[in-house]
Amino acid sequence: MERDELLKTLTELDFMATDLALYLNTHPTNKEAIEQYNKIIKAADTVRLKYEKSSGPVCSWRSLNRCEDIWQWDDNPWPWQNCFNYEMRCK
Repeated sequence: MERDELLKTLTELDFMATDLALYLNTHPTNKEAIEQYNKIIKAADTVRLKYEKSSGPVCSWRSLNRCEDIWQWDDNPWPWQNCFNYEMRCK
């Protein structure tokens, strides 16, 4: 996968995890939702690690630093800058 495709997939997985977490706040005994949530978290972690290995950290509190000698979170572009994000195209 290319950088933009990895970032798009990660965004989708993180959105699904957040949505399921909100659902689980009101349905804490739904075993199917818990199982799905755990699968999504594992998939997101896999994509996040693959993305970060090739393109750098996504966030400063959950991302591994690629280098042991220097903190790389401050490398440009920042995740909230337009040039960092993939472009959504209408079909």
